[in-house]
Amino acid sequence: MKSFLIAVPLLIASTFVQADNTCGKVTIADMNWSSASLIANVDRFILEHGYGCDAELVPGDTMPTGTAMIEKGEPDIAPEMWSNAMKDALDKGVAEKRLRFAGKSLSDGGEEGFWVPQYMVDKDPSLATIEGIIKNAALFTHPEDPERSGFYGCPAGWNCQISSGNLYKALNLEEAGFDLIDPGSGAGLSGSIAKAYERKEAWFGYYWAPTAVLGKYKMVKVDFGSGIDKDEFTSCTSAENCLEPKVTMYPPSLVQTLTTEKFAAASPAVFDYLSKRSFKNSQMNELLAWMEDNQATGDIAMEYYLVNNKDDWMQWVPAEVAAKVEAALDNL
Repeated sequence: MKSFLIAVPLLIASTFVQADNTCGKVTIADMNWSSASLIANVDRFILEHGYGCDAELVPGDTMPTGTAMIEKGEPDIAPEMWSNAMKDALDKGVAEKRLRFAGKSLSDGGEEGFWVPQYMVDKDPSLATIEGIIKNAALFTHPEDPERSGFYGCPAGWNCQISSGNLYKALNLEEAGFDLIDPGSGAGLSGSIAKAYERKEAWFGYYWAPTAVLGKYKMVKVDFGSGIDKDEFTSCTSAENCLEPKVTMYPPSLVQTLTTEKFAAASPAVFDYLSKRSFKNSQMNELLAWMEDNQATGDIAMEYYLVNNKDDWMQWVPAEVAAKVEAALDNL
């Protein structure tokens, strides 16, 4: 009996260790943009080789994936969920014990702002401020009218066209001599930055991160001197019917890893990993630039990241898991 009483707790403890480190089949949303696909592939590899999961990538996008996780309980994981896009629905899902947020996919959030090239700020640090931009408006020659200055806004039809246009108005850029330029498309906007960089010309306009463009071309976000007024941004700056916008910096967009509550409860060890796994925008910008330059898919970029950034990802997992992942990388 004494031997039995000793053996039972050991058996139970062993069972819990196995359950905590084996998650069985798990589905991961592979969103249709590069950063999300990279993270999804990193998660798949680490879960499969480090935690013994049967991990599968499934196609995903923000609204369809969030809705499916709430209503159907699948997929199990959305690695890069831009939460503000469906905040009320996701918050309700958490409150109803259908969903659980793990951690921040992007530690400093999605980033928007008005930018100038780093080489301009190196020559004149005042150009990192809106006061310096306005004072030196003549530097930013309009591509079609040398008598005017040019500010590149967000392409027509995009949500950011509203906010960038309202801030253009709030900052009195028209009175300062700037015309609001519609680049026509995302490619047109990124192309204008590339062209300016190649010629070391002045450029001033809207852009966002994480993106390959900000990984390739070092840009400085212009400080409006206003700080962030989130209420103003939500109620007016980002609203189409905003009549009197006030100056505010863009608030960061919350970008989180989302799981179903069922998966989080069943796989605490994996959930712990997902809570720690996070990328800085500066790092993701560089990874996206590498992906674009090498025409790399999320799977190829995953291998590049895991091989070259061991000091980062090994902090997200226990030592024994890291050893298994490293061994799997050696066998690729």
